Amino acid sequence: MCCAMVFSRLFRNDPARDAAPRLHAALAEQARHPAFYATHGVPDTLDGRFDCLALHAFLVLDRLKAEEGAPDAPAAAALAQHLVDMFVEDMDRTVRELGVGDMGVARRVKQMAQALYGRAAVYSAALASDEAAALETALARNLYGTLETPPAAGVAAVATYVRAARASLAQTAFAELMAAAPRFADPAAGAA
Repeated sequence: MCCAMVFSRLFRNDPARDAAPRLHAALAEQARHPAFYATHGVPDTLDGRFDCLALHAFLVLDRLKAEEGAPDAPAAAALAQHLVDMFVEDMDRTVRELGVGDMGVARRVKQMAQALYGRAAVYSAALASDEAAALETALARNLYGTLETPPAAGVAAVATYVRAARASLAQTAFAELMAAAPRFADPAAGAA
């Protein structure tokens, strides 16, 4: 009886775990939108693509955090954790594909996970700030961090996009997130 209970827990259907890969794929697809790189000047490099993915992971995690206190809070927390796990697995796979030896993979992935949490904290604080330029400063430092002089128009456009995407995600029902259908804004909207 005891073993049966353990195995039933191991193989139990977990809708949040099942939804996480699809939601991760949806946010990764949005992070690869050509407008970020061709129009807004996000560096089309490994660092730039990582930071764009981290930005979109933050947006979805921020939306899931808004479920706190709601009936779906436990499922949202589980989905958020599974999404972070997917992010880490994706980074692990990417680092290995780049040829990093087994001894260095764990260290690199740990750094990337810390970078995700660090950026999430910075973006969250910037969006909560009364200072209008706080988000642009955070984006210039992180998303455009490898550029000596980030393009001001690009930074401003991405800041506008982040605010629009956050508002759009706020209107996305939790069931839509579970169905891997997050509503992001169009990053090409308003581009010159």
